[in-house]
Amino acid sequence: MTDLAAPPRVVFLDRATLAPQSRLRALPFDHRLETYDRTLPAEVTQRIRDADIVITNKAPITADALAQAPRVRMIAVAATGTDNIDLQACAARDIVVSNIRGYARNTVPEHTFALIFALRRSLVAYREAVRAGRWLEAGQFCFFDYPIRDLAGSTLGIIGAGALGQATAAIGRALGLRVLFAAHADRADTTEDFVPLDTLLAQSDIISLHCPLTPATRNLIDAAAFARMARRPLLINTARGGLVDEAALVDALQSGQLSGAGFDVVSQEPLPAQHPFQAILGHPGFILTPHVAWASDEAIQALADQLIDNIAAFYAGQPRHVVGRK
Repeated sequence: MTDLAAPPRVVFLDRATLAPQSRLRALPFDHRLETYDRTLPAEVTQRIRDADIVITNKAPITADALAQAPRVRMIAVAATGTDNIDLQACAARDIVVSNIRGYARNTVPEHTFALIFALRRSLVAYREAVRAGRWLEAGQFCFFDYPIRDLAGSTLGIIGAGALGQATAAIGRALGLRVLFAAHADRADTTEDFVPLDTLLAQSDIISLHCPLTPATRNLIDAAAFARMARRPLLINTARGGLVDEAALVDALQSGQLSGAGFDVVSQEPLPAQHPFQAILGHPGFILTPHVAWASDEAIQALADQLIDNIAAFYAGQPRHVVGRK
């Protein structure tokens, strides 16, 4: 059994980031649970000061906060991404960081293709046109104000070949798409499916991001990348805000370098009033959803169950899903 104060104090910093209909099982050991709906960055230090186990989804855990929290032995991340955790500081203290894995293999790829279908067939633009009276104005059974494109025969370029990228690829192939993956820069060889990023940018009709946000991938898709997109593709981002230079995205969409963009994430969430995306929220080729690609009822419950299992495994001395370990 893990050496913790008895009963350990467990602090959940942002319970409201999981849908209220999700059920959190009780932890299978004696403990004291303190739950907050939301925690601002400035409140983290005080709230984890006496914690043994910290649960967080998006609340940041910095080295400074951990320095004031000597009892913390585990951080249970209620998500897959850990870019809000100072992993170096955790390693220095031998703090176990466990994340959630595999829960979104259906919901994120499905949301990805919901965005792709909506954009390729201009569903939102046509819906708004009908609401504005354009159908009656057209005077016939249909009108052709916006482009409608089939998916079959197009090329889908995927950046990120993990579980979500592979699941997205499987759906794409079933729909008759040719699938390319971006090969890592240090990959010694390329294959029919894994090609250099520049090749993917040039050949893809649709580009979908499924990679983590790291120093190497921040602003991976920038103005120079948009200039290499020869086929005016759709750009889909259900991964992380920060992977795309958002001001450059606005320019690319408005200038016609892209035929459309579907985003579920932005670098600042919720979307600030002064964010570059405010300029294109009404653009017929742009769809922004509020970071809900992961949030089907089924996926959220799977996440909640796995979160409890991760903490229970740690307490039993058999930590699992430890970041940096398989």
